[in-house]
Amino acid sequence: MSINFVVPCLMGLESLIADELKEIGAENVRAENARVLFSGDEHILARANICLRHAERIQILVGSFKATSFEELFEETKKLPFEEWIGKEDAFPVKGYSLNSKLFSVRDCQAIIKKAVVERLKSKYKLPWFPETGAKYQLQFSILKDVVTIVIDTSGAGLHKRGYRLQSNDAPIKETLAASLCTLARIRDFHTLYDPMCGSGTIPIEGAMKAVNMAPGLHRTFAAEAFSNIPKEVWAEERTRAMDLINFDCSFEAFGSDIDASTIEIAKENARRAGVENKVHFEVKDIKDFEKKSERGTIICNPPYGERLLDIKEANAIYETMGRLFVPERGWGYYIISPSEEFEKMYGRKADKRRKLYNGMIKCQVYMYFK
Repeated sequence: MSINFVVPCLMGLESLIADELKEIGAENVRAENARVLFSGDEHILARANICLRHAERIQILVGSFKATSFEELFEETKKLPFEEWIGKEDAFPVKGYSLNSKLFSVRDCQAIIKKAVVERLKSKYKLPWFPETGAKYQLQFSILKDVVTIVIDTSGAGLHKRGYRLQSNDAPIKETLAASLCTLARIRDFHTLYDPMCGSGTIPIEGAMKAVNMAPGLHRTFAAEAFSNIPKEVWAEERTRAMDLINFDCSFEAFGSDIDASTIEIAKENARRAGVENKVHFEVKDIKDFEKKSERGTIICNPPYGERLLDIKEANAIYETMGRLFVPERGWGYYIISPSEEFEKMYGRKADKRRKLYNGMIKCQVYMYFK
């Protein structure tokens, strides 16, 4: 069975996700603004959820159409084949949003879409009502410039929730963004990775998981595991496949440090939960005391900044310290994410390359130094 999918994602990560999807065997991969479209079977559905490092969630595309009136919204929704997924007893709650569209009342759109789905299922199943006591098929709609898209979520909790980070410090970086920084820095199984402001350890942990080829969703569950039309063995086979691809027999090492001792304890526990504690080493250390432990290495960090934890003056002082410590040197690369437009000035050097990414709702730049 060929299924069409949508992957919503953080702005700037579309190409990374498209590359991942091609690697796992997805078909018709197409990157758009803040989302990636692809197609595949039930195995690809499970594999995408288990294996994608940079995506927020995997959604089944039920259909898309233009609607400028509530009548159009009802009639066009009713035409979509919801019965291909939703059974007679299944639950199908509806949520969504509207932007720059004539239909702007989310509550009204929600009610009309729900009614249209009920009417569609009534006509297919010849039933007067639905108990909704079975598996949950979360319907989500988006209305953007009068174009309505309706999807079924297959992930449940966002894919950034790997399951290892049960505790965090005050301003954790999202796991998907940390993984993306590791991809942009081209982390491989022979690299040495450093994060001298590691907080709860997300960047070193994601780097280690990538280096040993550990699927990020291996130890969590997904909403689609309860779907009646996806055989249980599909999930079992895909988890076995992912396990078989892990390779701890590599020289990768990561070193994380932070000035906060309690945060370092959390980082150690997170690494243990992630299953990479033998590849990641943590210690309590101020950034100004940072020292390299290898001949070559890659430094990736998300330093605190004015909008997050420190005032602007303190943040700038850290950037200046980094500029003194992270000197251009053969075999070394530095990748720093920051929202500061003054970063390069404070750091003391122009980046060799910049990449725009979003850390939550904050627009940032990844400043890359590798020459």
